[in-house]
Amino acid sequence: MYAIVDIETTGLGAKGNKITEISIFVHDGTKVIKEFTTLVNPEVPISYSITRLTGITDDMVRNAPKFYEIAKDVIKYTQDCIFVAHSVNFDFNVIKHELQELGSDYKRKKLCTVRLSRKLMPGQRSYSLGSLCTTLGIKINGRHRARGDAEATVILFEKLLKLDTTGVFNVFLNPRSRQATLPPLLPKKVVDELPNETGVYYFKDANGNVIYVGKALDIKQRVLSHLYSKANKELKLCNDTANITYQLTGNEFVALLQESDDIKRLYPKYNHAQKRNSFSYGIGVYQDRQGVMHVIYNSLKVLKNPIARFYSKRNCIAFLEALCEKYELCPRYCNLQNITGGCFHYQIKKCRGVCRNTEDVHAYNERVQEALKLLLNNDSYIIKEAGRKDNEEAIVLIKNGVYQGFGYVSKTTKRESLSDVENTIDLKQDNADIQRIITTYLNRNMNTVSYIS
Repeated sequence: MYAIVDIETTGLGAKGNKITEISIFVHDGTKVIKEFTTLVNPEVPISYSITRLTGITDDMVRNAPKFYEIAKDVIKYTQDCIFVAHSVNFDFNVIKHELQELGSDYKRKKLCTVRLSRKLMPGQRSYSLGSLCTTLGIKINGRHRARGDAEATVILFEKLLKLDTTGVFNVFLNPRSRQATLPPLLPKKVVDELPNETGVYYFKDANGNVIYVGKALDIKQRVLSHLYSKANKELKLCNDTANITYQLTGNEFVALLQESDDIKRLYPKYNHAQKRNSFSYGIGVYQDRQGVMHVIYNSLKVLKNPIARFYSKRNCIAFLEALCEKYELCPRYCNLQNITGGCFHYQIKKCRGVCRNTEDVHAYNERVQEALKLLLNNDSYIIKEAGRKDNEEAIVLIKNGVYQGFGYVSKTTKRESLSDVENTIDLKQDNADIQRIITTYLNRNMNTVSYIS
């Protein structure tokens, strides 16, 4: 038995989304044997954009039953049935979440008519319900209404049943196949062929555009965590994903550098961090009359000669807080506590007392200089890391304090001069995010640095 379902909702995500209409056709594999359709009062306003799409208004659902009043019907009509829908994860997860809020744990086997169509009818221009129905001559009596779309899905489902002469349905129902739980546009083969190695991965839409870039120590496991996440933003990303490619890096450090570069170069739709390229705040240093070195932050409009630049005030503060923590600096002299006398960190033994005149100023200043030396460093050096193969190593080049790029060489390759190294790397852009990645890495891995001239 199959329960062919379509819902209309107040939004596009799953979690927090409320049902405004539901239609369930129970199918015995040959014909429809019963139907349940109703509007649903979502108990929240319906947005104008959703009303334009579905035609369902607040007035239409005002006197409709609330979901808790039809929950038993939803459970009853799908009981002992395989849950079928076009892009099944969306409909199923919304219903599951609504029932979970009522204390019910909802589990059903699932089939997705998008994925079934891609398998049984390859080569279609689009696998949206509207496009497939146009291609197959299926009339939709009420597009973007639950009953109209569910009825059209029934006809599509029956056509797919007739096309399945090799047991595709049974393969998709095998829980180990993951066919029912993968995004509708993403071939299972793509996921199966992802490596359990370190690198950068790229989610692409149906037009081949990169819509998300990520890095991972284990690409396959990280991708699967996206695909099985229940967060709204992940669901939207996955529903738009038609392909996933990757680039092995051999180590996490180069993966971070590559990820940052790709985000700024490709500007993917679903990446939000690291897209900005303009700096607005900076960090500076000065010495007061008592000889104590102050580390300050301010807008670049005010701070004319910064030793480091950041996108925002928040980034500056986060960086300074990390310096205070690591080097036991005084937050009062790092522009973090606007007070007179001893700072709060001294009370909890995280400041050695320069603000209480109990620590030698020279000793404190030496720690400040140690903390900032990476920002002030204009040396040329390379960072060596693991390569993609056993006989290979990755090298990252910093020239006069500026990031140049990275490359891969044989472990037996001699690097006697700066020009030798420059010939082996792919040039990349330096920016504040790259400098932050390098600084963080060097704070933990100074033993990987080799200075060159």
